[in-house]
Amino acid sequence: MAITLSKLLESRSLALRALTGICGAGNKPIEWAAVTEMRDPSPFLTGEEIVLTTGVRHNTIANQEAFVATVHGAGALALGYGTGLSHRSVPAAVIRKATELGLPVFEVPYETPFVAITKLIADALNDDHLKRLEQLLQGHQQLASTLLTGGLRSMLRELSRMLGTAVVLTQFGARVHGPELGEENWHKVPIATGLKDKCTLYIAEPYDHDGLVHYAQGLIGLELANQARLRESTRLVAGQAFSDLMAGTLKGAEADARLLGIGVVPGKAHSVVLVAGSQGQEKALRTLPIPPQFEHIVSAIVEDRLALVVALNDGSAVASAIDSYLQGGGISASVGFGGGYTQPNGLRWSFFEAVEALRHGERINTPSKLSLTSLLLAARDVPLQALAHEALDPLQAFDKKHAAELVLTLRNYLELDGSVGAVAGARGLHRNTVRYRLQQISELSGYDPTKTADRVQLWLALTAMDLN
Repeated sequence: MAITLSKLLESRSLALRALTGICGAGNKPIEWAAVTEMRDPSPFLTGEEIVLTTGVRHNTIANQEAFVATVHGAGALALGYGTGLSHRSVPAAVIRKATELGLPVFEVPYETPFVAITKLIADALNDDHLKRLEQLLQGHQQLASTLLTGGLRSMLRELSRMLGTAVVLTQFGARVHGPELGEENWHKVPIATGLKDKCTLYIAEPYDHDGLVHYAQGLIGLELANQARLRESTRLVAGQAFSDLMAGTLKGAEADARLLGIGVVPGKAHSVVLVAGSQGQEKALRTLPIPPQFEHIVSAIVEDRLALVVALNDGSAVASAIDSYLQGGGISASVGFGGGYTQPNGLRWSFFEAVEALRHGERINTPSKLSLTSLLLAARDVPLQALAHEALDPLQAFDKKHAAELVLTLRNYLELDGSVGAVAGARGLHRNTVRYRLQQISELSGYDPTKTADRVQLWLALTAMDLN
């Protein structure tokens, strides 16, 4: 620690003698010593230093009093007056004015050079600086070691202990570590991770603002960036297994092994929650951290969607929590979930129910009961996409060439339960126009939308096209 005024005056080698009371200034560390013979040294003083002078230019009482007032006004800690050169003793006016203002004054005998005082202060400051550097280096090593052996949360707990105050880390608007952000005065430290995640380290004031926090700031950013890269690679691997399962190419023991490999227990009832990012935000889902309470959940990237495998009856609760988390982090996305099933193919059914639920276009999309459409979509060996191309490609080509609306008319007709009048009213068309378009659809696709069997085929084709 830097030397205090009391310790300086106690030094026998310097033989300094206090001429006024030092009061509360005695325990204050001396920031520096300024040697001056100027009548007004205030432009060169920063405060908390001691001022040393021989008073060469203080040849009148007025000059002496003005000098003391100037030094006091500049925030100096004390005044050291050298004797034996210009003055045999410290002038009485100096002592009187200093006592009046509360500025400590001490005598520096002729035998004590000013450089001996400045050297003692400099040595003390240097020792203090070296101790701080040693403590800082030890702190850096401790934080790095804790991160390597215990992980990020252990490191944050250690940082809190070393600072002697509360530490909170937030990411995407969610609290990752630490207590709730209460009414305390929090110092905010931004964390750079390479992601648009609004990551912030909060430190409760007061605390010592030293290099330890800057080092922790870099460590946290590096660790979170590494975690993001690991999440992305893990999710892509899990997504491949997921895609193979959904396609029906994984069966029996091979399917069980692949599921166990990504953390899903075969035969256990599961539900699937799907997160679909808005345009331009699909890549963010690859590295998006899961809220702390859901970190145990298996996650995968399937067709640019984030798939979460949750327990049988947790789909709705997880979907709501994930939606709140996304909104808090400023991420625009839709969340859908499927039902929970105990059957061997339950995971596939739940996945396609979640896909179908996302078609509702809401922030949170609840699935309907397991439908024939979901079952057919879950059976990837059923050539629904081929059906969609066969039935709808001619209609799309005709619409593009003639600026017609055959596909839209077909969609309206199916959604309005085959009512020509309802379609005409909704589209602002004459009924005969609607009938003519239905006839065109029948001729181009080979399926008559007025017949029940063909209507089902066309409905499945439209659904398969939408999901693709």
